[in-house]
Amino acid sequence: MAITKLELAEHLHKKMGLPKKDCLDFVNSFFAEISKSLEKGEEVKLTSFGTFKIRNKKERIGRNPKTGIEAKISSRKVVTFKPSRHVKEKIKN
Repeated sequence: MAITKLELAEHLHKKMGLPKKDCLDFVNSFFAEISKSLEKGEEVKLTSFGTFKIRNKKERIGRNPKTGIEAKISSRKVVTFKPSRHVKEKIKN
């Protein structure tokens, strides 16, 4: 299941009774702040949800699954997410 920003804003609108435009602005600002922090290389921790981090991946040799030909995969940065213990427990049950 995918949840869109619009669906999150709609949920806030129904739950809080705030105008839809304000809710959508809030959701967009929330994700923009997370993105800005990650761009700076900062860790983003959302209590009771999880932590987003930037991880550096080294250059390596990969293989094209169709042809089997080896190719160099350049080094890059990736975003990782580690769920909190609270989220892990909810998923487990």
